[in-house]
Amino acid sequence: MKTELPEEFAGRMKEMLGEEYDAFLESYQYPRSCGLRVNTGKITQEELKGRAPFALRPVPWVKEGFFYEEGTNPARHPYYAAGLYYLQEPSAMTPASRLPVKPGERVLDLCAAPGGKATALGAALGGEGVLVANDISNSRARALLRNLELFGISNAFVTSETPAKLAEVFTGFFDKILVDAPCSGEGMFRKDPAVMKVWEPERPEYFAGLQREIVRQAVRMLRPGGRMLYSTCTFSPEENEGTISWLLKEFPEMELIPMEGYAGFDSGRPEWGDGNASLSRCVRIWPHKMKGEGHFLALLEKQVSDVEDPAGRAVPQALLRPDKKSRKLLEEFFRDTGFEPLWDQVEIRGGKVYQVPRLPRLSGGIRFLRNGLLLGEIRKDRFEPSQQLAMALPAGAYPARLSLAPEDERIGRYLRGETIRAEGETAAEKGWILVCVEKFPLGWGKLVKGLVKNKYAAGWRKNQ
Repeated sequence: MKTELPEEFAGRMKEMLGEEYDAFLESYQYPRSCGLRVNTGKITQEELKGRAPFALRPVPWVKEGFFYEEGTNPARHPYYAAGLYYLQEPSAMTPASRLPVKPGERVLDLCAAPGGKATALGAALGGEGVLVANDISNSRARALLRNLELFGISNAFVTSETPAKLAEVFTGFFDKILVDAPCSGEGMFRKDPAVMKVWEPERPEYFAGLQREIVRQAVRMLRPGGRMLYSTCTFSPEENEGTISWLLKEFPEMELIPMEGYAGFDSGRPEWGDGNASLSRCVRIWPHKMKGEGHFLALLEKQVSDVEDPAGRAVPQALLRPDKKSRKLLEEFFRDTGFEPLWDQVEIRGGKVYQVPRLPRLSGGIRFLRNGLLLGEIRKDRFEPSQQLAMALPAGAYPARLSLAPEDERIGRYLRGETIRAEGETAAEKGWILVCVEKFPLGWGKLVKGLVKNKYAAGWRKNQ
């Protein structure tokens, strides 16, 4: 079926691409590429490929990525409910893969919802350091939180704030920042034709203004020596080379640096910005050159100066430590779980127990949805573990577990919130058990006389 592109868009792309335009236009007739990215915090790429009942082909430019065939529905498989992978368009996997995050670093995903890139950054941190994941929309931030929890990310601070407000608290704080900026979405026309229907010629200019304010605040939050990855899913020069040209002029301490390449990547075009030759270090992903949608990426480094690093002066947040009685309850529960809380980072607020990442004191009223990992709740002298804790537990570590095969019909019933039977299938005789698909946690249950009372989070339950 022929795709009718907006006339002004088509004219601009023909001018930009010249003799490549026909190949670009033909790419809209290709089927879209479907992809998933492995949660390396729970499973290796090789193990998932060996276990998955659907065909997977590697995405050659993202080591955690796989193509899958449309119609195979990996979202319906129990492995998805166990957080073993995230469904993500292959080109969209690229930005997080080109920001070199190491365990222990302070990382910000500034425009993070729905969580594709944030979950990748969180997996790269390996539970060490902190991931601040932000989206200005509260409803989108809630979807972001759910995906981070599903992935078992234990060190996330999920916020719903303006970049300017965050910059007041986190000045010079972050080692790495990802800005997957809101944009006109031209690169998504094939994947989502609805984007094409709302496109207007004025949109690139509007979004370019928005992007410049966002990156202005991002630069404030980056420490000297830190790196920032800017990306969009649009072809528009104003939003890509134009925004980076502006950034380099406005902030001379920022320098474009090369990123890990791939044969299908195209370079940025200096002539589409202000002529700065370093713009060729940017990367453009074209749908007629790769099996993915359109993207733009730029990796920048903030040069070290003689100015004092404000992150070094950050006052740590004060924690509400567990009292002796609560600490004893927690220690009794966690003794045999295979998960050792970071006790100097555990606090209790309103009976709820959190393991919080190390952050500066949050003055100024930052709006946040979650600070760290919700371990559970203390109720009437007992500890009840959370859904979030279940997802953060290492595979196979909790001894009192019910391990079910992926095709076991009880998994579907459990995910719908029903009581299931488990006689002689778990080492426990009663009490808390971890319901798993094979060795991978899905959630909690309470075993009573061979019946598993369902403790799967009510807001996570399937409707069918």
